[in-house]
Amino acid sequence: MGELSGVQWFKSSYSGGGGDCVEVAWLGSGRVGVRDSKNPSGPALDIAPADWDAFIAHMSGA
Repeated sequence: MGELSGVQWFKSSYSGGGGDCVEVAWLGSGRVGVRDSKNPSGPALDIAPADWDAFIAHMSGA
């Protein structure tokens, strides 16, 4: 996973705890890592800051 190995992953405080969550990691380069909490050793996304901001704005209805 390159840059994504060894980062601190977390779930949203809005996560219901049912196990079907995504986890996020802030990467040192300003990028955002996203992975499936049920498969932490599986593939992860490495997302550019502007794309992450657009995703959050869309999800929050802004």
